[in-house]
Amino acid sequence: MSAETTTPASDSVTGYDVDHPAPVIEPPRARTRKTPRATRTNFEMYGWLFMRLSGVLLVVLVLGHLLIQLVLDGGVTKIGFAFVAGRWASPFWQAWDLIMLWLATLHGANGLRTIINDYAERDTTRLWLKGLLYTAAGFTIVLGTLVIFTFDPNIR
Repeated sequence: MSAETTTPASDSVTGYDVDHPAPVIEPPRARTRKTPRATRTNFEMYGWLFMRLSGVLLVVLVLGHLLIQLVLDGGVTKIGFAFVAGRWASPFWQAWDLIMLWLATLHGANGLRTIINDYAERDTTRLWLKGLLYTAAGFTIVLGTLVIFTFDPNIR
């Protein structure tokens, strides 16, 4: 064998020759002062896990809600102000609807956060979109919670 056909170990890692073509793996980018430091949190993993668990729980809550409200209680024609007032007189139904409200809002906000991260190219655009998203989600949760717990069936 000639020296031309054998490659030293360092050559096989960093490059290739004519007889053994392979892509060159670029070294990772050098860290600069503007490069953000890596965080040790697993926020994305927890967000992914929340989406799966809340999705399963939401399916159970929503299908249970539809089954009870629409099938077992006589259908859409019986739903009205008095029906809601009777339901929300029970802490069980208040908790059921509150859990659905919170999970659905947080599940949707987390999904939209992921979409914003994927498609918003500029940091300022991402910041504004996430700010609007968090404001809308917070407003929905606060207002919905207030409605559930301060509902007065004796309104005139």
